[in-house]
Amino acid sequence: MTHTVHPYAHRLGVIRDWKSRWFAKSPAEYRTNVMIDTTIRRFLKKRLRGMYVTSVEIERNQSAIRIVIKTSRPGLVIGRGGEGSQKLQKEVEAKVRTVKGAPKMAVRIDIEEVRSPESQAPVVAYMIAEGLEKRQTFRRVLKQTVEKVMANRDVQGVRIGISGRLGGAEMSRQEEIKRGRVPLQTLRADIDFAREEAYLPYGVIGIKVWIYRGEIFAKKDERRA
Repeated sequence: MTHTVHPYAHRLGVIRDWKSRWFAKSPAEYRTNVMIDTTIRRFLKKRLRGMYVTSVEIERNQSAIRIVIKTSRPGLVIGRGGEGSQKLQKEVEAKVRTVKGAPKMAVRIDIEEVRSPESQAPVVAYMIAEGLEKRQTFRRVLKQTVEKVMANRDVQGVRIGISGRLGGAEMSRQEEIKRGRVPLQTLRADIDFAREEAYLPYGVIGIKVWIYRGEIFAKKDERRA
């Protein structure tokens, strides 16, 4: 029997880098930093829902925490004249202070724009959740989304799985749609993965999206080394 592994974590150190980058001098400091990171990520997941955020990266030095938010619609996060990002920065600082033992650190938020959102799994997963929450039929949502994703020249394969009380049925079930190829066992395969939830009156529907964007090969200089 095989073990199911996370497509991102499976490729750490091969073609992927860590989403939290910092160094701790002691186990206590490490524990506090992990708690702060978790608090920030949970808060931003709720706060930025619907703003097409693809990833949140956290970097830390001795005096400040730098949060890099990658989104396909930066205008929604930044707001008019940067009001949105300033307000978000204050909210994150207040949230960090609620963590027990957290040191006083300044928070800096950088927002980066992501191009070709249809090739980003978190954006695609939210598009499906949005369609389901608007009471569209799940089969139509899946087919339309897959066609949009495969129309992108960067994408070579896509797989979408949804589970829950589909169509308001009494018994929950799973449905899956796939186009192209998604080689999960190939470490150099650039596979983006995301989970999302659609909140409906009769329950929550879980969504998983895998997008295959070709293979990443090491540079010639790295191979010689």
